Amino acid sequence: MSLGGKVAVVTGAAKGIGKAIAENFLQNGAKVVLLDVDETTAKGLKKVLDQKFGEEKTLFIRCNVESEEDIKAAFEATMATFGCMDILCNNAGILSEDQWERAVSVNLGGVIRMTYAALEKMSQQSGGRGGVVVNTASVGGLGPLASCPVYSATKHGVIGFTRAMAAASTASNYGIRFNAICPGAVQTDLFASVTNCLGPFSHLAHLFEKFAADGVLQPSDVAQCVLELVTEEVKNGEVLVVDHSGKKYMTFPAVF
Repeated sequence: MSLGGKVAVVTGAAKGIGKAIAENFLQNGAKVVLLDVDETTAKGLKKVLDQKFGEEKTLFIRCNVESEEDIKAAFEATMATFGCMDILCNNAGILSEDQWERAVSVNLGGVIRMTYAALEKMSQQSGGRGGVVVNTASVGGLGPLASCPVYSATKHGVIGFTRAMAAASTASNYGIRFNAICPGAVQTDLFASVTNCLGPFSHLAHLFEKFAADGVLQPSDVAQCVLELVTEEVKNGEVLVVDHSGKKYMTFPAVF
C-alpha cells in the first residue's frame, strides 16, 4: 500500500484517530499536512514525526475548521510547500450536547468548508489532479445514539454529504472519490470524556456504556481502514463500517 508521491491533509491530526491516520500515511510514503487547533500537542507530535520520518515529510498548520480564513490559508501553505494535494481526511470532531451549535459547526460544517475549499485545489476541473476525500463519520450516523442526538445528527449529515458529493463528483468529472468511514467506539480522548459531554442527556450515559460494552477499537484500527479506503479499489460514495462484528462496505446509489 504505497502512497509515495502523495500529499495528504488530515484535520484533527494532533491526537486520536487523526494522529493514527497521519502516522500510517507517513509509514506508507505520503507527505502529511497536520491541521489542528491544539497547537502545543500538534507541535509535539511533529517533533516526534520529524525524528522518525524527516522534517520535510510533514507540515503543521494551526487550523480551525470553523474558519474559512484558516482553511484557505492552510491550503495555500500546503500548495506552497508540497505543490499539490491528493488526499483529504476530514477527521476533526467534537461531542458536546450542551454546545450543540458548535458541534454542528465543527462536525458537519467543518467537513463542508474543508471539502469546498479542497475542490479548488484537487478537482480536475480546477486544474488539480483529483484524489480521494475520506470523511470520519460514525456508526452513530447510521443509527441513532439516544445519549447524544446532536452528535448522531452531525454524523448522519456527514454520511449524506459524502454520498451527495460522490454523486456530484461523478456528474461533474471532478476526478475525486468521496468515501466515509463509520467506526464504532474508539479509544480516544473523546471516548474517555463522553459521559461528561452529554448535557441534558447525561441521564442516558448508561446507554452509551452499553453501546461500548461490545468492544472498543483502537485509533490504529481505524487508521488502517482509512488507508484501505485511500489505496484500494473502492467505489465512489461507499461507506466503510468498522466495529467488532467485522468491517463491511455499504453502497448507496444516488437518487438523482
